Amino acid sequence: MASRSHRRSPRKWHTALVPAAVVAAVALAASLLMVLRPDGETTAGHAAGAPAAATQSTSPRKTPMPHPTRKPKPTKATTPAATPATTTPRPRATPTTARPSAKATPRPASATAPLAGRLRPDVTYEGVATFYDTGNGDGACLYGPTDDVMTAAMNHTDYETSKACGAYVRVRAANGASVTVRVTNECPLPCAPGQLDLSAEAFAELAAPSAGRIPVTWSLLSPSTSDTISIRYKTGSSRHWCGIQAVGHRNPLARLEVRDGSGWRQLPRAEYNYFLSEQGSGCGGEIRVTDIYGEALAVEGLAIRPDALQPTRLQFAAR
Repeated sequence: MASRSHRRSPRKWHTALVPAAVVAAVALAASLLMVLRPDGETTAGHAAGAPAAATQSTSPRKTPMPHPTRKPKPTKATTPAATPATTTPRPRATPTTARPSAKATPRPASATAPLAGRLRPDVTYEGVATFYDTGNGDGACLYGPTDDVMTAAMNHTDYETSKACGAYVRVRAANGASVTVRVTNECPLPCAPGQLDLSAEAFAELAAPSAGRIPVTWSLLSPSTSDTISIRYKTGSSRHWCGIQAVGHRNPLARLEVRDGSGWRQLPRAEYNYFLSEQGSGCGGEIRVTDIYGEALAVEGLAIRPDALQPTRLQFAAR
């Protein structure tokens, strides 16, 4: 070790100027000093080894190991999160689309009969039933005499300017009895809304005539029938003025139109259940009738024959 460190010493002596003995002594003293110095190469050799050990102790810098361990964590976190994220909105959309399927709630009458007035399907009306002498069966609707005894006069409010004419209603009494009648007349005031003035025969189906007045409920009906619709021109009708009436329709009538030069023209309805063309427009031409459900039936032009029922082959669908 001493010889090696001596060779590595940077101190060089000029041996040509001094005697050999002096050179040997100085060399020996120098060797001793080099061994005893703390700044020698031996000490430097230990210092040089320390960094080598330090670099080995810092080998954890090579730890790419934590990185693979971290990668699975986001993978596990995102994988389950992505799955419900894509599936969660789908079931949430289902209840929103399922709301319209709440068919248990009754549909508005206007949706099933957009042209209906006060009388609407799927509505139960409350009132009282009385009875009167119908005579030959004719009434304010001007259908004329009839053998049909199951008829009724509608109260003034629900008569609604003859819109109730021809409607079929089923009347129920508190005792469970029921009867179906056709509206052919108007019960004037003081008949209250909801009141029906029945024929004596219809009232007898619900209670004894001695009862005179009973509480009832009633609702609109679209009955089965083999009859077809007939058209009648009013007395005095001509090419210059006419009144037109539809008879025998299954469902309440919403409007009546005639075709003139400009197309279909709706006629106003009088309280006595005729549709009037004051200027004669469309009289004797094609006629179109529409029920409260919106079904329209066209009748080819009929001759103007006042007071005559002219049958057609048409009838509104049952509802």
